[in-house]
Amino acid sequence: MRKLATILRLTGLLVSACLWSQQPAPHQSPDQQKQPKAERRSEPATTLRGVVKLVNVFVTVTDAHGAPVGGLAKDNFVLREDDHEQKIAVFDKESALPLSIALAIDTSLSTHHDLPLEQSSAKRFAHAILRPIDALSVYGFNEIVHESTPGYTSDLKRIDEGIDHIRAGAATALYDAIYLASRALDHRKGRKVLVLITDGGDTFSKIDYKEAVRAAEEAEAIVYSIIIVPIEASAGRETGGEHALIQLSEDTGGKYYYATSTAQLDDAFHKISDELRTQYLLAYYPSQRTSWSEFRRIEVKVVGVPEAAGYRVRHRAGYYSTRSEF
Repeated sequence: MRKLATILRLTGLLVSACLWSQQPAPHQSPDQQKQPKAERRSEPATTLRGVVKLVNVFVTVTDAHGAPVGGLAKDNFVLREDDHEQKIAVFDKESALPLSIALAIDTSLSTHHDLPLEQSSAKRFAHAILRPIDALSVYGFNEIVHESTPGYTSDLKRIDEGIDHIRAGAATALYDAIYLASRALDHRKGRKVLVLITDGGDTFSKIDYKEAVRAAEEAEAIVYSIIIVPIEASAGRETGGEHALIQLSEDTGGKYYYATSTAQLDDAFHKISDELRTQYLLAYYPSQRTSWSEFRRIEVKVVGVPEAAGYRVRHRAGYYSTRSEF
């Protein structure tokens, strides 16, 4: 009954999911077809599809000062799955691969004062990071999740317009935004990144935190969270939501930042850009069944360089051996 209730509550997300394939969803009623695409909600199913074979691990290495470390070779990495060392079958420097970015901006009442600053900073980030082979999609989320650009695009004019036209609202469906953006990224090729700009509170989602995290992990999305801290008293902060975003960022190999000003927003975006230009891709075929658990844990270490002891290596915590079909 609980699962049925979750599915029923998610009615309305259907067309947001359809934007990913740019095809009308099957079995839509005429009324559904007339609704704006971005405001209908998808209905998750519970079937599972194929066992994961080649496992991709996107790795960021930073030094003791937090600066990205480039120039490492395949032999500088040791990769383990559930404590069993794996042979790295694919090694690449990620700057050469296409990049898909889902940029999700909180437009709820609690962020209303800071929204113009967030929009300006987000546009500067898009102009700085995107290459012709890359693409970005803009989401605004309050009590609904609205894709403000028509799918993924590298057209900066369309991106600017999408950022300018995100809709203000009252409540915050943060986990719905993570879920929907991750499912859209799941269909993309190359590197996949979700950037969240929010104060961390969730007040309206139909999806729970666990489902949102799994969607991000299955999409291989690297999540960067820019947490907007109220300038006023700390009573306005949602620390529980902040902790959830911190955990999500760490579990997916991303990072979190706090921002109270435009300068700090710009600095966070600048650091994200730098990291995305110096990432590595390690991919492997699991050599054996290392665990009976559905979730397989991954560990990556840097070796063979004198400074390795001071490096921090970030990557997703693991992967699911079976994938949900949504």
